[in-house]
Amino acid sequence: MTRLARLFRPKSIAVIGGGAWCAQVILQCQKMGFAGQIWAVHPTKTEISGVSTVASVADLPGPPDAAFIGVNRHATVDVVGALAAMGAGGAVCFASGFREAVHEMADGDDLQVALLEAAGAMPILGPNCYGFLNYLDGAALWPDQHGGDRVDRGVALIMQSSNVAINMTMQRRGLPVAFVATVGNQAQTGLSEIGQTLLADDRVTALGLYIEGIDDLADFVVLAQQAQVMGKPIVVLKAGKSAQAQTAAVSHTASIAGSDAGATALFERLGIGRVTSLSALLEVLKLLHVVGPLPTPALASLSCSGGEASLMADAVEGTDVYFPPLADDQKAILRQILGPLVALSNPLDYHTFIWGDVAAMTATYAAMLRDGVSLGVVVLDFPRPDKCTSPDWDLVLQAVADAQAQTGRPIAVLSSIVDTMPEAVATRLVAKGILPLCGIPEAIEAVAVAAHIGAQRTDAPDVFIPPPLVAGAVLTEAAAKQALAAHGVTVPLSQQVTGTSGLAEAVAQIGYPLVLKGQGIAHKTEAGAVAIGLRSEADLLAAAHAMPTTDFLVEEMIADTVAELLVGVVLDPAHGYVLTLAAGGTLTELLADRTSLTLPVDAAAIRAALKNLRIAPVLAGYRGAPAADMNAIVAAVLAVQDYVMRATPYEVEINPLLCTPDRAVAADALITTGETE
Repeated sequence: MTRLARLFRPKSIAVIGGGAWCAQVILQCQKMGFAGQIWAVHPTKTEISGVSTVASVADLPGPPDAAFIGVNRHATVDVVGALAAMGAGGAVCFASGFREAVHEMADGDDLQVALLEAAGAMPILGPNCYGFLNYLDGAALWPDQHGGDRVDRGVALIMQSSNVAINMTMQRRGLPVAFVATVGNQAQTGLSEIGQTLLADDRVTALGLYIEGIDDLADFVVLAQQAQVMGKPIVVLKAGKSAQAQTAAVSHTASIAGSDAGATALFERLGIGRVTSLSALLEVLKLLHVVGPLPTPALASLSCSGGEASLMADAVEGTDVYFPPLADDQKAILRQILGPLVALSNPLDYHTFIWGDVAAMTATYAAMLRDGVSLGVVVLDFPRPDKCTSPDWDLVLQAVADAQAQTGRPIAVLSSIVDTMPEAVATRLVAKGILPLCGIPEAIEAVAVAAHIGAQRTDAPDVFIPPPLVAGAVLTEAAAKQALAAHGVTVPLSQQVTGTSGLAEAVAQIGYPLVLKGQGIAHKTEAGAVAIGLRSEADLLAAAHAMPTTDFLVEEMIADTVAELLVGVVLDPAHGYVLTLAAGGTLTELLADRTSLTLPVDAAAIRAALKNLRIAPVLAGYRGAPAADMNAIVAAVLAVQDYVMRATPYEVEINPLLCTPDRAVAADALITTGETE
């Protein structure tokens, strides 16, 4: 049993406070048929929502399994202390005005510290938290209306926004929801621990997260690993792509949003699906609940409309989802069923010739579900139930059920827009093990995410958890190269020189052609502090005199460069060390051709990431040009990783890494050391 099991599956609930929110908690528990005891605490009122009150926590019949604390922020600290002293199972702290409001209330931080001290070992959710809904057992520590119903099994939702959580309960897409939990400030108990608790319930099939900032990287990694072992997928909608969203996250929940590239890399590494909208989150969770992860993103699409077939075909453009072409034997079967006037393809417009003929529709759907197809999709938009009838549509559903039973392959019923999938139909389909999908774009995204989860690596090494660090000193280019060279990074032959008198000695040691760089300058190219291809003493001296410094780095000129790469590692406070591979040199910002990974990586992951870059054809030898030495590039990246994991800096960047047919050389490097907080 987890530390939070008693809180989330209570047999007794105490509601402390007399406001409208406390009355709602009791009312919602009553409406959901909570079978346990409900106790109310208020010093002057005699009853709340029909429940008799006691004057104080000390007067409760016993320690409650779960408590909802709906009093002001200062009183909340005292109530938490009293509950902890009597051995309560945990509490929801509804009040705001703690660390999330530190800019508005000077004592917010101190009050949160006091709250944690009062709680001790007793679990608390929040503060600034709406609480949770347990639709499996009817426990609603929830101070507002909600749109859910009791279920026997379903998905769990953890939302880092109470308002988003309320909205999610109002969905009418047929998704069975087992739990909805909010986290507030995550002062003591974070989303990762809550997620582990909810996944441990056998009745929970998948976990959906709305995240503004990860609570603790190590705990989040444990959550993902637990989910993989249990075979219960996790899907995330992560806010924080924009600077405004990151600012809002901090002011709203006291969270660190982290970089979007870091989040993407971490979720990819942990096998967590990522979606772009709340609608897509609902659809992919529904798919995972009914069908589970998909082995491939291959679909068979069927509709009785050419327009719908075209919409399906267009919807997969730019995604990993695809429609395998029909085999000859499939075409033969379909031709016999559909006649000569139907163009046979995938997506298939089977016209209305067989509309209402269950046997023919069943045979058509079954014929489309051959090897290589992970999911069949029948596009079907229902008439408005308040104005129309739909007996023929029920015949389509019967054919879908028969074809699914006959082939053993899943078939979804997809409404092209959300409005044309009645909730009663969606709920009925889920109960029969048939997947209802709502909205073509959301459905295609759901398929892509479910297939991505299904194809996740299970042999990736554990995520490296860095220590808490802040940015330290910035090393000189020469010092940075020296540090990286000690771990195996190839750097140019070089010599540091002060003044022009030492240039001749450097030439004697390195030889022409040369590169001359001015040291101590951040943006050398813009400042005129880089000269390349120097082949004579006159050129060298002229370049030196033209630079805004007398400290120089003399280096060998690297010839035969095939391509330039950027190799960077940055410590993302929320997501750990993030490795970025990108088109390098002066084109880095212009091309914006990059991909990111979470450390540690292996050679296979590096090669796969490089293939995703738009300059990958150049690295491979574009149009007969020489190819770069991929082994040397991979070795350079692994050497940078070795330095990072041993030295734990704040930032490392090589730009450019000059890639030639026989080596990869760090032409420029930057290191910012990491200092403990």
